[in-house]
Amino acid sequence: MAFSKPFRFGAGILTIALCLFVIHSFTSTSSDSTILNFEKDPNLELTGEPPEPLRRIKGDNYAPDNPKSDRVNATILSLVRNEELVQLLQSMRDLERTWNSKFNYPWTFINDVPFTEEFKKKTRAATKAEIRYEVVPEEHWGVPSWINRDLYAESIEVLKEQEVQYMGKTSYHQMCRWNSGLFYKHPALVNTRYYWRVEPNVHFFCDIDYDVFAYMQDHNKTYGFTINLYDSPQSVAGLWPATEEFIASHKDYLHPNNAMKWLTDPGKRAENKQLANGYSTCHFWSNFEIGDMDFWRGRVYEDYFNHLDRAGGFFYERWGDAPVHSIALGLFEDKKKIHWFRDIGYQHIPFFNCPNSPKCKGCEAGKFTDGENWLHREDCRPNWFKFVGMG
Repeated sequence: MAFSKPFRFGAGILTIALCLFVIHSFTSTSSDSTILNFEKDPNLELTGEPPEPLRRIKGDNYAPDNPKSDRVNATILSLVRNEELVQLLQSMRDLERTWNSKFNYPWTFINDVPFTEEFKKKTRAATKAEIRYEVVPEEHWGVPSWINRDLYAESIEVLKEQEVQYMGKTSYHQMCRWNSGLFYKHPALVNTRYYWRVEPNVHFFCDIDYDVFAYMQDHNKTYGFTINLYDSPQSVAGLWPATEEFIASHKDYLHPNNAMKWLTDPGKRAENKQLANGYSTCHFWSNFEIGDMDFWRGRVYEDYFNHLDRAGGFFYERWGDAPVHSIALGLFEDKKKIHWFRDIGYQHIPFFNCPNSPKCKGCEAGKFTDGENWLHREDCRPNWFKFVGMG
């Protein structure tokens, strides 16, 4: 049956329009369910503050020189190098402007070498609060004696072929191991309970007018996060098998209200779980973390870290502190003690936590990334909210 030329022309236009619609659907961040993990990001909803009690400024109760200050036993913590001074000052300016200029919590800077006088001078000028400058003890930073150097070298080549980032940088492996299980043992921190980890070149967008550390203490919270992602499965292929081995001999360590489902449900990244041998790879992005070091110092976490450390995965693979901390929290802590700080606007390239609040400036509400569209697949918050909630 033949169609008239006008009809064929109209059908052609319709076909092109449909093709364009399909292409748009597969590239739009608002409609592609294979890319977006959310139908609607909860950060688009109006953001309030966490529940009371919230400790605020009353007179000079948080003045930097007040010997009877309301500050709890806490510090802002940064592992940073001298050459990262400019980037660190960016982070300091943002956090001082949005929060710490009101509460004056001390900063603790730790380096694997002594800090320069320039570093000290410029950071002292950026805050009214006390600053402590510390060096990592050599016994905490060196490569452990039980690491087989030949196997380590072979592992580097294998995982570099799989494009595992930073695999060839020994200092990166050392940093991940230190952040996983040694930072809270530093002599300068042994008597400190809470910490807020801040890295160079991060941004904070929202005015926070309550004491975040006191919130953790008053509400019995162990850990606070902003961003929750999937990890590179190739970098942690042996982490979950090592964890299962540990659990098999320490079943009593599992918390009855754990977040095991968050750690094992594949969500929209089934390939991650397969490549990571049963681990979803969901983790709290630990470049931002507010935590209670008493959890890390406890017997359960100490035994877990030592088990992983002896397994060698901090060097033979690229186990990061983010998945290690996250798995430990998800298995051995009450999930109700883990808090999403949805009201703290934060960016570490290329990801954001952007609240919908008049207290925030410079951050588009609900924005997750300013990178490529496919990066939306890395958001694991939907799984966390599904199995734990938004508390």
